[in-house]
This record gives sequence, structure tokens and C-alpha cells, in this order.
Amino acid sequence: MTSKRKHRKLKADINVVPYIDVMLVLLIIFMVTAPMLNLSVQVNLPEANARPVEQQAEPTTLQVLPGGTFVLKVGEADPVEMDAATLEAAMRVAIAENPDLVVLVAGEGGSPYQVVYEGITLLQRAGVTKVGLLGRSPAPTPSTAR
Repeated sequence: MTSKRKHRKLKADINVVPYIDVMLVLLIIFMVTAPMLNLSVQVNLPEANARPVEQQAEPTTLQVLPGGTFVLKVGEADPVEMDAATLEAAMRVAIAENPDLVVLVAGEGGSPYQVVYEGITLLQRAGVTKVGLLGRSPAPTPSTAR
């Protein structure tokens, strides 16, 4: 009588089916609980009776119109409409008087970005090193107004 033994080879593979089941259960749990989470955080900011920071002077603003013309307002003077060459010359004079001049650029909502970019480029060529973009803050919505 000869006994025949079956030689089994050891399997070196990991059975991943239980891990996939656990992952799918966790996914379902997160999908159900995520919409229920409150995403806002209540922050109690400190209050102080500090006085506001004083600005030294009215800023210089450059309004870019959609047609490619510019309106320059220096300080409290009346705004002046001018073309590109006149703007560059006026800014060279202003920079010669005040090298730390800050110019805020305002473009109308319908202005192409190219026109606003040309205005900023003109300011850089005139020697203005501090340029900012001027915008209007959005109106508060009922959910954000407190």
C-alpha cells in the first residue's frame, strides 16, 4: 500500500477581498456623515479700542477704460483722462517727485484684461515700482452678514 501524498504548495498571495469590503463600508460611512458635518467655526476675536491706521495721503489711482484710455487721479486733485503717452510722461514726473509712489489700478468690470495689463506695463516703464489692483468688496450675503 503506497500512500500518495498530495503536496500542497504554499500560497504567497494576500487575500485582499476583506480589505476591499472594509474600505467600501468606510466609504459609505463617510459619504453619509460628510453632509451632516458643520463646516463653520465660531471664532471670538479680541476687541480693542485702538485708533485706525492713518493714511498719509490720498492714493494715486489709475482707472483703465475699455477703449484703451486712462483716467489718472493724483491725490485729491480732479481726475484727468489721458492717452498712453501722456500717462507715461505724467507718471515719470510723479516718480521723480516721489520715488515711493503707490499707484492703484482700477479696471471696469467689462474691460478686457489686456487693457488693464497695458496700463500696468505703462506704469512700470515710467518707473513705478509699487502697483496694486483696486477692487470693490462684494456685498454681504445674508449668510455672511452678522
